[in-house]
Amino acid sequence: MMNNSETIKKTPKTKKMTKSEFDETLLDNFVNLQKVLTNLSLKFDELSSNMSKLLDVFEISAKNFAEKHPEESEDKALAEKVNTLLDQNKTISKGIMLIEEKMRIKDPSSLNPIRKDMRLGSRTRPLPRY
Repeated sequence: MMNNSETIKKTPKTKKMTKSEFDETLLDNFVNLQKVLTNLSLKFDELSSNMSKLLDVFEISAKNFAEKHPEESEDKALAEKVNTLLDQNKTISKGIMLIEEKMRIKDPSSLNPIRKDMRLGSRTRPLPRY
């Protein structure tokens, strides 16, 4: 079993620096910090240059791919048709929502059965708002 005196770690006493030693250490640290910052700046410049080159390679490869694969334009046409259908669907749903709002304004009691169905656990849900 250890004594209390043995469990306490002895810390070495630090030597007090003179003002000139402190200034010298501070100056050395500052110079080393400048060297590190200069090196870091050079590395960032190199990284920026490499990224620029990589982006150029991607741009060239995308152009070459588009030139060699014209059949991709058929896929673009299909995608445009699907987008047109989606836009039409949105227009139709907006129209249905407007009709529902006008009906609600004319006869607010007509919506009570819907609320009653919802209380009974029916799966009907209101139309989404766009």
